[in-house]
Amino acid sequence: MASKTTTHPVLGPRALNRATLERQLLLRRAGMTARAAVAHLLGLQAQNVKPPYVQLAARLDGFVPEELSRLMAAREVARLVTMRSTIHTHTADDCLTLRPLVQAARDRELRSFRSGLTGVDLARLAAVSRELVEERPLPLKELRGALAEEWPEADPAALTVAARCLLPLVQTTPRGLWGQSGQVTVTTAERWFGRPAEPVPAPDGTVLRYLAAFGPASVKDMQTWSGLTRLRDAFERLRPQLLTFQDAYGVELFDLPDAPRPAEDTPAPPRFLPEFDNLLLSHADRSRVIPPAYKGRAARGNIAYRTLLVDGFLAGIWQLTESRDGGAATLTVQLFHPLTRAQRAEVAEEGERLLTTLSSATSYDLRYGEFAP
Repeated sequence: MASKTTTHPVLGPRALNRATLERQLLLRRAGMTARAAVAHLLGLQAQNVKPPYVQLAARLDGFVPEELSRLMAAREVARLVTMRSTIHTHTADDCLTLRPLVQAARDRELRSFRSGLTGVDLARLAAVSRELVEERPLPLKELRGALAEEWPEADPAALTVAARCLLPLVQTTPRGLWGQSGQVTVTTAERWFGRPAEPVPAPDGTVLRYLAAFGPASVKDMQTWSGLTRLRDAFERLRPQLLTFQDAYGVELFDLPDAPRPAEDTPAPPRFLPEFDNLLLSHADRSRVIPPAYKGRAARGNIAYRTLLVDGFLAGIWQLTESRDGGAATLTVQLFHPLTRAQRAEVAEEGERLLTTLSSATSYDLRYGEFAP
């Protein structure tokens, strides 16, 4: 945190909001490819299958789901555990570089499962797991069973989690492809992409990329995004080439000199975002997107809701239901506060765009109502 005598220029919540939305491709849809967007955003949250498609539909001009699906089928992007111990869709390059960078966080996670791994040699567990999944991609149930045979006294679930922590396990297709279904099967990133992972890199380059996609930001912000600790040294090494600001609470923020920082009155059109969108998860202080009055309303327990932005800030949640025959789709929006007539018209237009991009239904309906406590 900045000291009391530090006098950096102050960026309030709206200024931070507009800067972040611009870099997140949410002020205006970008005319870039899906692959370029996945790289720029340092991956897409992919705990579930559909969120990456919703994320790109909100950010890219002319996006069609088949574009991302083709990249997955061609092994140009893939799904694996990286930041915050959650599944992300990354480019092949980032799968092989970001995962080694955040491996320290996976090692910390592993310690919390150690009670179920009594008597298990972790180096041997990694070697056995690698051999199993590189022989052929394995469903998680089969991997769990094979590991339980090797270590019958250990907790089978802990063995599987440990394998995921120790190895960069990619979820293989058809899992994640648009319009297809498939159980989770895994192999190593090295086997999937046909090349070795990179050595653990210094974090400096990723700091710069993080600022380009999520800045201006504090050290703690990037630590929240990545799950890593002790990143202060990297920011200090980069300080001579960065600009410094502070937020309304005096927290020091870093930024790239040539990064966009739009005026805080720049229009921000409505956007429908999926559950777990990184926009809402990648800062220690989320008030740049989530008004304090709505803190905690985008999730309930382990359930995360899909979110609606209005004027750049969280304004509600939404759900999409489709008829059994797939012919009709209903988009239900639960608002946190009333909208003006003009805002409702913009939300309706954005909702129609979402439906026509991501649903094959022939009839659509947008309605306002409550569906969550």
